[in-house]
Amino acid sequence: MIRKRAPSSPAAAAPGTTAPAPSERLLDALRSDLGLTEDQARERLRQEAAAARLAPKAERAAGAAFGGSWFDPRSGKLVVGITSDDVAGPVASTGAETTGVPHTLKALERAKTRLDTRAQERPVPPAVHGWRVDPRAGAVVVTVEKGAAREPGVAAFLRDAERTGPVTVERTTEAAPETFAAGVVGGDPYYINGNTRCSIGFAVQGGFVTAGHCGGTGSSVVGWDGSAMGSFRGSSFPGNDYAFVGIGNGWWTEPVVLGWGTVSDVLVRGSQEAPVGASICRSGSTTHWHCGTVLGKNETVNYSQGAVHGMTKTSVCAEPGDSGGSFISGDQAQGVTSGGSGNCSGGGQTWYQPVNEILSVYGLSLVTA
Repeated sequence: MIRKRAPSSPAAAAPGTTAPAPSERLLDALRSDLGLTEDQARERLRQEAAAARLAPKAERAAGAAFGGSWFDPRSGKLVVGITSDDVAGPVASTGAETTGVPHTLKALERAKTRLDTRAQERPVPPAVHGWRVDPRAGAVVVTVEKGAAREPGVAAFLRDAERTGPVTVERTTEAAPETFAAGVVGGDPYYINGNTRCSIGFAVQGGFVTAGHCGGTGSSVVGWDGSAMGSFRGSSFPGNDYAFVGIGNGWWTEPVVLGWGTVSDVLVRGSQEAPVGASICRSGSTTHWHCGTVLGKNETVNYSQGAVHGMTKTSVCAEPGDSGGSFISGDQAQGVTSGGSGNCSGGGQTWYQPVNEILSVYGLSLVTA
């Protein structure tokens, strides 16, 4: 949250202490969007936090046989794909479950990189919505509009894709992905060059991060009250979809994600990456607060403006004006809203640009409680 007022001083958890219990409103949101009881929502948040902390240790234990990892909501545990039974014991000793997979994560990532390169050399048909590494499928999954696989351009793309490595096709009836910027319709939280509205992602030292498609480097920004905030110090789109906005003029930063009255405002305490399968929530200036799950990582999304790489796919809905807004899992920052399909009335899916990549690219530090 970035406001032009005296900064508050939210209490942070002391090192080594247990993080505060989730608010009742957050539990209500998970119950509504994920169909959980309050007890199930509370337990799931605890399990997901444990899985996120365990993931790096389990990956090290798997070594060269690491085939990716994900959260399994049925068992409440982290599952690690392995290509060799020799590492099953060391991985299991970390507390994770193991399952055999045909390819290492690195092999799948190499195949996706080759497909990304192909897409930069030749146009990708609009009926191809994107492609991602999916350890659970043991392949690079290419998402194609249902009934379009036999179209000449799509068929040619799929033939090229199959040459890059293990590929499978996922057919969808969802509309093509679009970015979620919007014209001025009034309300929060910031406006670019006076005619586009987007949403703040996360406060960083000196400003905030948001989506790159919202504005180019040098674009001026005004806040929710119409007063000058600052300007885009860096922006990348397409290829990526991230930006850094530097602020001044009496504005400052707070380690908070707005709950919009649906949940209590959430303190940001870090940016530990949530695994595939984990619950996740989004805050934006149009549709406010909605939750869902992480569906996939390292996906290339084929927007009409060009492909964007390294995205995370979720089942959370969003609408125009939500672009740039916060994706958060528990109290850990995850990314900024890029685009998607559908809406929050009939349902949809959304992609975000992971926040840790943005921090690394611009050399930024997240503001945390």
